[in-house]
Amino acid sequence: MSETIAIQPVSAPIHGTIRPPGSKSLTNRALVIAALARGVTRLSGVLDSRDTEVMIDSLRRLGIPVEQSRELGTAVINGCGGNLPAHSFDLWLENSGTSIRFLTAVCALGQGRFRLDGNTRMRERPIGDLLDSLKQFGIAANSELGTECPPVIVNGTGLRGGTTTVNAGVSSQFLSAMLMVAPASSAPVEIRLTGPVVSEPYIEMTLAVMEQFGVEVDRSIPDAYRIAPQSYQPRDYDIEPDASAASYFFAAAAVTGGEVTVEGLTASALQGDVHFVDALERMGCKVTWGQASITVRGVDRLTGIDIDMNAISDTAQTIACVAPFAEGPTRIRNVAHMRHKETDRVSAVVTELTRLGLTVEEHPDGMTIHPGPIHGGTVSTYDDHRMAMSFALLGLRVPGIVIADPRCTSKTYPEFFRDLGRLCGNV
Repeated sequence: MSETIAIQPVSAPIHGTIRPPGSKSLTNRALVIAALARGVTRLSGVLDSRDTEVMIDSLRRLGIPVEQSRELGTAVINGCGGNLPAHSFDLWLENSGTSIRFLTAVCALGQGRFRLDGNTRMRERPIGDLLDSLKQFGIAANSELGTECPPVIVNGTGLRGGTTTVNAGVSSQFLSAMLMVAPASSAPVEIRLTGPVVSEPYIEMTLAVMEQFGVEVDRSIPDAYRIAPQSYQPRDYDIEPDASAASYFFAAAAVTGGEVTVEGLTASALQGDVHFVDALERMGCKVTWGQASITVRGVDRLTGIDIDMNAISDTAQTIACVAPFAEGPTRIRNVAHMRHKETDRVSAVVTELTRLGLTVEEHPDGMTIHPGPIHGGTVSTYDDHRMAMSFALLGLRVPGIVIADPRCTSKTYPEFFRDLGRLCGNV
C-alpha cells in the first residue's frame, strides 16, 4: 500500500453485504482466557491484525503454545491452567492498549520479573490505575520511568486473593484485566469499583466471555465483583465479526443514502458497538435487526443529534464523519477518555474536520460538528487506525479526500480499504 490513498466518491448510493473480520476486543480476550484455561482451546474467526499479532507473540514468549492459521482464521491454544510457565521476559506491545493492560495483569500470575513496553505513543498512555490495583494484592508493579505509563515492571509472585479496588474512569481495560486473572488466584478475590466506568459494554463483554469459558462471577453487591478460585474450561469458540469495524460500513450506507447489510452481527452480539446503528437511526436511517445480520438503509436527509457516546466511544469518530452530511449540528458528549487512545482522538478529529473546511467546536468531553461545505485535502491519521477508516467516509461524497498513512489500519483491519472498495464497486 502506498503512503497515501485517494478515496473515490461514489456515483450512486451504496448497496451491498459484507462480513468484517473478527472482533479485536473479543479476539484478545479469548486469547488471554484460553491461555489461562486448563487444556486446549480452538478459536475460529480470529482477527489477523497487528494488535492480535503482538498478543499472540507475547503469549508464546510467556510459555503458552499458540498455533495460528491466518488463512483459516483459527488459533489453537494450549492453556497453562493459570500457572504461567515463563519466569521472566521482556514483552513488546507496540501501541496495543488491550495487550499491554491485559498482559500486565497476566504477568502477576508468574514467578519472576517481567517488563512490558511499547512505542512512543504507548509510553504516553496511562496504566497507573491498573498498577495500583495489582499493588493492593501485594504485587510489585511499577512504571519504570515513574510516569504512570509504560514501560511497566511486574515482579510476579502469583495472586493470593483478597480485596482490591479499580479505578476504571480512564479505561475499562483496567477492570477487564483484573477480572480475567482473578480466577487464577489461590484464594477468593473481591474487586471493588472506586468511581464511574467508561465504555461499560466492554466490561459486560469480558464477563460474558469468562462465563462462556466456565467461570462464575458474583455480582450481587453493587460496584463489586467476587470471584472464587476456579479454572477456565477449554472449548471451541467462534469470534463475532468486529462491530467497531462494521460501523464504517453502516455509516457508508448513511452518507450515500444506500443500504448495507453486515453479516454475523445481531442484537444479541457481545459487543456494545452494535448499538452504533441506534445513533444512525436517531439521525434518520432505517435499521433492520435480522437473525444473523443487521441492515442500515440511508435516507435523503440526515438530522444532527446530541449524543452521549461514552459506552460506544470507538465509534465516535465514525459519527463525527457522518455529521457533516446532516442537517443541524451534532454534539458528541462524554468521551473525554478518547484523549488517551492511540492519539488524542477528540483533538485529532476536530483538527482534521476543521482543515477540510468545517466549523467544529472542541469541548473537554467531546465536540460539536456543524455541517457545511467540505473541500478536498489530505487527512493526517496520527498513526490511528480509526482516524483513517472514519475519514474515508468523507471521501465517498467529497472529491479530493486523501488518507495519509493508510497502513495504520493494520492495527485492527489490514484489508479495510480493499473491502470498502469492493462494497463501493471500485475494486
